[in-house]
Amino acid sequence: MKVDYDVIVVGAGPAGSTAARYAAEKGASVLMLEKRQEIGSPVRCGEGIAKRWLDNIGMEPSSRWIANEVDGARVISPGGYVLEVDERHAGNEAGYVVHRDIFDQELAIMAARKGVHIMVKTSATGLIKDGGKVCGVVANNMGRIHNFKSHVVIGADGYESQVGRWAGIPVALAESDVDTCFQRTLVNIDIDYKFTHFYVGSFAPGGYMWIFPKGKDIANVGIGFQLSKVKEPGDPMRYTDAFIARNPGLAKGQSVRDIAGAVSICAPIERTVADGVMLVGDAARVIDPITGGGVINGCITGKFAGMVAAEGIQNGDLSAKFFQKYEKMWRAALEEKLFRNWMAKEKLATMTDALFDRAIKALSEANLTKVGTLELLAALRERDPELVREFEDLI
Repeated sequence: MKVDYDVIVVGAGPAGSTAARYAAEKGASVLMLEKRQEIGSPVRCGEGIAKRWLDNIGMEPSSRWIANEVDGARVISPGGYVLEVDERHAGNEAGYVVHRDIFDQELAIMAARKGVHIMVKTSATGLIKDGGKVCGVVANNMGRIHNFKSHVVIGADGYESQVGRWAGIPVALAESDVDTCFQRTLVNIDIDYKFTHFYVGSFAPGGYMWIFPKGKDIANVGIGFQLSKVKEPGDPMRYTDAFIARNPGLAKGQSVRDIAGAVSICAPIERTVADGVMLVGDAARVIDPITGGGVINGCITGKFAGMVAAEGIQNGDLSAKFFQKYEKMWRAALEEKLFRNWMAKEKLATMTDALFDRAIKALSEANLTKVGTLELLAALRERDPELVREFEDLI
């Protein structure tokens, strides 16, 4: 078994597979480790993604992994006011509901075709260090321990990332910066399958309830619930089931899959690199703090990390200082929006149902031509100046 590689990627999710592929394209020998026996499974995702950035990572839309293409989204307030956003407003922000397991496998297949060596059922158990510099990974493959050497380790090991902790990169999260999530996949239901739906306010304290339609009578119905607002274990499931029970079109359905998990909803972390190490995707805390979505952000960071890793190997420089090139690339693409949305998330978590009703009503009556945090705030300032004072520091 080959034990020496230029790059080792820990985790074969979208960020990991993209990092591995781009490093291999640039000439690096790459090993990608996945602790589960099947890439992409079990699914722990609402499975909604935006169309944007797919071209940027060289991925063509495919009926293999697209379950449903939606026309837009509706945001519903506790009082029933509706803000509808479609492609006229959002462009590529409208998107797909996907089969995440197949989507993840497709990205891994793309990596394998570029020469990436993939090992499933293989858990990273530690980092190999030489004089404080990371130079490999200790891994357990079905009870057999292997020491894999490398010039670079890319941590793509998700929300529970150990690579960051082992490398001394601060990745700890406050309770208010974590959403705990629960979701049922319901079949034989009545829904408008051309729109995703987001329910805010007391539907989901500090987060939102979602309906992501995967077809005409099937949808993922779930909740992102701010951990700091959980009063009793099981709150996310109880809120989800109460929501389903109140909606006859959903209550008639049957669940074929229940999943639970957590996502980070924090501001961008201080650093994502160390000597010989880069973090990507959920491990790098690049989840959007408002939507909880991270697939595309993960792929973008993976692309940049793979490119920089290969360049560092060619230059013989694998230092944290050289890896600042990666930091600058992903922050230029994502950091401003992530930080602004984190600030907005902090504000939204304090809003009452009455304020949500006012805001959604005002926005639904505005003549929006584009939808983004700044555009929404500008519309609120025009229609309800008193309300928007709560958000002036975001404008």
